[in-house]
Amino acid sequence: MTEEINFILDSTKESMEGSIAHLEKEFLNIRAGKASPQMLGGVFVDYYGSQTPLSQVANINVPDARTITVTPWEKNMLQPIEKAIMIANIGFNPMNNGDNIIISVPPLTEERRKDLVKQAKSEAEDAKIGIRNARKDANTDIKKLEKDGTSEDICKTAEENVQKLTDAYIKKIDDHLAIKEAEIMKV
Repeated sequence: MTEEINFILDSTKESMEGSIAHLEKEFLNIRAGKASPQMLGGVFVDYYGSQTPLSQVANINVPDARTITVTPWEKNMLQPIEKAIMIANIGFNPMNNGDNIIISVPPLTEERRKDLVKQAKSEAEDAKIGIRNARKDANTDIKKLEKDGTSEDICKTAEENVQKLTDAYIKKIDDHLAIKEAEIMKV
């Protein structure tokens, strides 16, 4: 195969890897009932007059699957942190014990689980669209090479290789989705 075709295949594979990486990142944001520090990622605390991310004023730990503890680096930040978590409106009820803030993560309702599965399916579909767009771009580039004089057989083989890549990455997305779906629906 020619160097140009190898380059097209490599850049297509790289683009498809990017779609998978983006999907994995999006799946991290879909909570599956287990506590994680990312759940408090959108909380900003009034820290001496400026809005500061919670992770920059306190230590966030997950001692078990249903609990998040927030330990501020300064004792006088307990009230502002508690207030910020309430204002963030993420469905948590923080409890202040004088040393740190304890958040019990409520179990997901069946309806909420189904919504999260829909959200996961939507993210997976977006990733598949990214894969298909990469395939389309690669096939367009291969057609251009064919017009520029590359043999028809080489171009046909290259298109088949692009399709094999596409099928493999679509399967990866389906596998990721099945795992995430099982994780969300597990009570």
